[in-house]
Amino acid sequence: MNEKKNIVLTGMPGAGKSTLGVVLAKVLGYEFLDTDLLIQKQEKRRLFQIIDEEGAEGFQAIENRVNASVNAEQTVIAPGGSVVYCEEAMKHLKSIGIVVYLRLSLESLSKRLGNLKGRGVLLKEGQTLKDLYEERVPLYEKYADITADVDQGDLEESLQTVLDLLK
Repeated sequence: MNEKKNIVLTGMPGAGKSTLGVVLAKVLGYEFLDTDLLIQKQEKRRLFQIIDEEGAEGFQAIENRVNASVNAEQTVIAPGGSVVYCEEAMKHLKSIGIVVYLRLSLESLSKRLGNLKGRGVLLKEGQTLKDLYEERVPLYEKYADITADVDQGDLEESLQTVLDLLK
């Protein structure tokens, strides 16, 4: 693994980007960066407030700008699940790191996710979790350097899966 490279975790909300990311960073001796927190810090608002006030397109413009300007080394980066809609941001993240797609089945995802709105999940009017899943999966696959199946097992097993794939 390239020592300067970052590891970028992508996947649906609830796939474990933040949870797994923190543990992965500890194991590798890396920093950890949750870009949703970076967005909230820069905007001085919570994600759901930005989405309510700016709408989906406005939020995406902010998400694209923040993610496209991430400057990090030896960092596990966990962007929001909707970053895959932001081509500029994804190209940047791919250029500074190894993109690991945390793949989860729709069934597992439904079980893990409670209130989507409270999580700041970008849902269009009338869009279901299934619609969102089917829309995003091809994008996650398009940008992924590595795909890790995190459907089965707990955090430890998912962590081991990712570590094995990074070797």
